[in-house]
Amino acid sequence: MANFSKSNVPQFSVEVYQNEFLPEGGREVNAIVTVTSTGGGTVGGAVGAPHLFSPGGGSDAAVALMVDCSGSMDYPATKMRGARDASAAAIDTLRDGVHFAVIAGTHVAKEVYPGGGRLAVADATTREQAKQALRKLSAGGGTAIGTWLRLADRLLSSADVSIRHGILLTDGRNEHESPEDLRATLDACAGRFTCDARGVGTDWEVKEVTGIASALLGTADIVADPAHLAEDFTQMMETAMGKEVADVALRLWTPLGSEIKFVKQVAPTVEELTERRTQAGPRAGDYPTGSWGDESRDYHVCVQVPNADLGQEMLAARVSLVIPQPDGSAQTLSQGLVRAVWTDDMAASTSINPQVAHYTGQAELAQVIQQGLDARKSGDVDGATAKLGRAVQLAALSGNADTAKLLSKVVDVVDAAEGTVRLKAKVAEADEMTLETRSTKTVRVKK
Repeated sequence: MANFSKSNVPQFSVEVYQNEFLPEGGREVNAIVTVTSTGGGTVGGAVGAPHLFSPGGGSDAAVALMVDCSGSMDYPATKMRGARDASAAAIDTLRDGVHFAVIAGTHVAKEVYPGGGRLAVADATTREQAKQALRKLSAGGGTAIGTWLRLADRLLSSADVSIRHGILLTDGRNEHESPEDLRATLDACAGRFTCDARGVGTDWEVKEVTGIASALLGTADIVADPAHLAEDFTQMMETAMGKEVADVALRLWTPLGSEIKFVKQVAPTVEELTERRTQAGPRAGDYPTGSWGDESRDYHVCVQVPNADLGQEMLAARVSLVIPQPDGSAQTLSQGLVRAVWTDDMAASTSINPQVAHYTGQAELAQVIQQGLDARKSGDVDGATAKLGRAVQLAALSGNADTAKLLSKVVDVVDAAEGTVRLKAKVAEADEMTLETRSTKTVRVKK
């Protein structure tokens, strides 16, 4: 296992969970890769580690707050008030030395603080000035989220820092630009900064908000009650302040004849990464994971290997956690191996690794919730009942109590083990949106 050489730098570890045994003719190898970063949040920055953010002095980070100021934020007025209070709470959470800016988003993006195409540097004075500027925010205008993100990108890229992060709040649909324009903006911003997105109230589009967070490797959630915004923003900013290492990639190398079928993050949320691969030399590809603090994440890697005779074994893939460098090289943080062994022992080759089985179920859970809600919206009662029934069954099997609770607000559960449910006649819009937004949240496998 390769790690950073300096003891005062966050340490990364890679663990691989799999059943390496394949039957005769078997070609598909599945593995759960657990990546853990420890030491962040309690260490200082180190010389020679340019991607580190030092919590003590904390100058290697920049944050852009994007606040929806469209006309609908005044209905009810608690939304605009909540947004101002939440943004102020987030600014209070900024560490001294962090670069930051506040953006008001309507059908155009405006710099609220500090202005002039610049970023402010957090200290007692600038935090107070920013909060004074927030108090002047008022609602009026449309919604074009792509313009907010592009301004955030310009401001964040002006700082010579490693950690660049956005926090975006919206209460409505992106009605003043086309979906293609927003998609182009997300493609342009991907890899340049990470972004957490929040929808306040119930008049916004779940797939827009989750799509923004997914593209920019951040989190998405609903804050149905504006009174809870300040708590949520404080927590988001604290998490952003805990990020220590940026631009980390999962690098997968496969031998000749093997190929990667898919790569997805499976904890703490399901996130498809297969199509985000960039070439990293012969038979190697990088999959982006964003910024890391003190945390652990799980990834499901599926490799197709060539046919081999019974008794043979091979390296199916080498998994490395790397920070790509500007000169094309990469700093390796840790490594793990995925193996394949062909056997005629049926008990060995047919056993499913518990980690793989658990996360396969969690990925299906996220999928059937989405399919069930889509069917419900289209009026397909039978389809919705079947899919949401399967979701209830999977949530019960995996011990995902949070998702089970959200499902129970949309369906009446007759038998959770069998997946027998009835659609509720009336469902609060906030409950349905909460289930959809949080459908990708997973629980970790019980050890």
